[in-house]
Amino acid sequence: MTKKTRATASRAGKRPKSAASGRKTAPRRSSTPGSRPPAVSNGTKATIRRLKAQLARTQAQIEELQASADTDFLLGIPNRRGFERELNRAIAYIKRYRAGGALVVLDVDRLKPINDAFGHAAGDQVLKAIVTTLLAQVRASDVVGRLGGDEFALLLWNLSETDARAKAAALEEAIDRLTFEFDGRTITAGASAGVSVLDTHSEAGRALEAADSAMYVRKALRRHEANSKARFAPCPPSDKRRRRWWARLRFAHPTNLRSAIATTR
Repeated sequence: MTKKTRATASRAGKRPKSAASGRKTAPRRSSTPGSRPPAVSNGTKATIRRLKAQLARTQAQIEELQASADTDFLLGIPNRRGFERELNRAIAYIKRYRAGGALVVLDVDRLKPINDAFGHAAGDQVLKAIVTTLLAQVRASDVVGRLGGDEFALLLWNLSETDARAKAAALEEAIDRLTFEFDGRTITAGASAGVSVLDTHSEAGRALEAADSAMYVRKALRRHEANSKARFAPCPPSDKRRRRWWARLRFAHPTNLRSAIATTR
């Protein structure tokens, strides 16, 4: 056999290496039915439970902070931020579903004099009574909020302008009937309300401005009516002397006015 033949036979007898034969293969996992993942220790389970409890407490605190940021801490109703959020949602709903509603802005007439004369605790008592009255006058679907100080706002669903104005007048009357006893004196607060109708063209900021402007007009009118009543109201009948003086003064001719005043002294 020649050298060339032996070299050829030697190369033919060797098995060629594949490309994959030179690589290291990862060990295969056992596929036996009885294999299980490694067991978790009791210490690890306790740590997981503790972390879950901490996460739940943190989430509860976040929700509580979010709620307190939108709620008046004294009265338990939405503050300005919370009410404006509800108003924006309501207007979006009205525009989408062609619904309707009304916005009422209500201002307490004599809260500052009550605070000055009897202290802020008395003023807080008045505010709480007013909120209780407002909530009793509206439906569960309506929203009552405090815009700040002595000013409140009410979001009333599905009311026409006529019905909304009638409701505003009813709210004023209900608050006018409230009486309070401070230092042996009977005090009334009173309130003035303005109305803005909500429709598909409404915007939250403009609606609040319109209702607020209507409220101030109503407040000026109520103040004028109160001054007129005080100016022309008769004297109490229990005081006979003042009653006689008032009767003579009312029916005296202008030329005899001085003598009528003189004879009643």
